[in-house]
Amino acid sequence: MTHELDIIPGTEWGFFTLPRPMCIAGPCSAETEEQVMETARGLSEFGIHVFRAGIWKPRTHPGSFEGVGVTGLKWLNKVKETYGMKVCTEVATEKHVRECINYGVDIIWIGARTSTNPFLMQEIADALSGTDIPVLVKNPVNPDLDLWVGALERLNRAGIRKLGVVHRGFSTSASIPYRNDPGWKIAIELRTRYPQMAFFADPSHMAGDRRYLQELSQRAMDLGLDGLMVESHCNPSCAWSDARQQLTPQDLRTLLERLVIRENSSEDKNYRDGIDTLRARIDVIDEQLLTLLQERMEVSRSIGRYKKEHNVAILQAVRWEQILSDMVKRADAMDISREAVLAIMTAIHDESVRVQNKILEQL
Repeated sequence: MTHELDIIPGTEWGFFTLPRPMCIAGPCSAETEEQVMETARGLSEFGIHVFRAGIWKPRTHPGSFEGVGVTGLKWLNKVKETYGMKVCTEVATEKHVRECINYGVDIIWIGARTSTNPFLMQEIADALSGTDIPVLVKNPVNPDLDLWVGALERLNRAGIRKLGVVHRGFSTSASIPYRNDPGWKIAIELRTRYPQMAFFADPSHMAGDRRYLQELSQRAMDLGLDGLMVESHCNPSCAWSDARQQLTPQDLRTLLERLVIRENSSEDKNYRDGIDTLRARIDVIDEQLLTLLQERMEVSRSIGRYKKEHNVAILQAVRWEQILSDMVKRADAMDISREAVLAIMTAIHDESVRVQNKILEQL
């Protein structure tokens, strides 16, 4: 069971300037002092105020470059002193947190592999207790909204109020052009649940390839997210990690300039009148849908009684597959996405099974 989060909106942290997007940028990894400073210089020239760099890198295979460690925190301090930027890095343990606090890191983020582990999240939350440092939490590797929310709750219970999230997509075995499945549905659900929370997209990890960064960044803005965390390197082709997904500072500048930023609302009278009329129609349709669902469940109860009387199993897999197949074909003809129809019909089917099971359980 979730609890309300007591958080401070990102616009009140004093780190970001409006209008959208808030932007955090810098290399995947801090590799050398020269690389860090050159990248920071390029980003500062067009107004990036928050510089990111990985100091400790969680890698799949031992022997891969796992970050320069504490030495890199000294380079981040030099970025602060030289360019007046705020600095941001990833933590995965209590020790990382304490080192960041000692070196005056302005923002920390918690990566997808760490946010999936409640033990590590509690360790980090305890280490942060009593501090005022802003914390961003990336979504867990798998599309588990409750796990993401649980990580936020642990931090909030420890007193962290400058709390935000970074949506970087989810691991998938499906054949898609991106490194990770964008999984916008879960992002939308979290945004709806906590509209006041600072919400960033990480198109770099979502894409895995710089070719897709523009379209994914635009989608994040179209959905009303607050900002972007983008990987930028002074010489991406020579990067020690994730070279394909990083942009030069100049290319990042071009990406940001090309974004179309839409307002969350408008005070224009024609817009207000028109949107209110359309929303009123939606409300009526939603009420009709609920009534139809009620009627469908009544039929499901009747079916459950027939099955009970004739000793027939609840789940009829062949019929269910046929229903799904027919509905998908109809959806295609109506220009409704297959994914949406599958999700809706599966939810209805699950509820029908629950209703029929209750009939069977009755004496």
